[in-house]
Amino acid sequence: MDITSTSLSLNEKTHHDTAPGVVVYVCRSCRSEADPNADPRPGATLAQAAIALGDAEGVNVRSVNCLANCKRGLSAAIRSADGWSYMFGSLSEDDAADLMVGARLLASAPDGLMPWRGRPDSLKRGLVARIPPLNFTEETS
Repeated sequence: MDITSTSLSLNEKTHHDTAPGVVVYVCRSCRSEADPNADPRPGATLAQAAIALGDAEGVNVRSVNCLANCKRGLSAAIRSADGWSYMFGSLSEDDAADLMVGARLLASAPDGLMPWRGRPDSLKRGLVARIPPLNFTEETS
């Protein structure tokens, strides 16, 4: 193994660990209220943009067929392996960068909660649900 290949693999690892343990899911089947028959669907356009941006920024993004948030589409979810997960709606085709910001905020949150401060407006006004981690137990004091 030469120094060049070692340096590249270290850089690639660092680049792909920008939001460790966090996955962004974008609903590719979301339709436009104004034109429900539009092709490609706005959800697919947002998903493609988020995937491309995620690849460039080291954020794991996956396109999913349906997030069942049709009344508030375009929709996306940001899941944390060890923290809370978030569902967003009322997004636009231009909100891919906002999803990257949300993923990085959640990945860097010491308590597993995406901070309100620093969250893009689309992820403030579009919040649909916050879901606790599987191992969550509520304090009862």
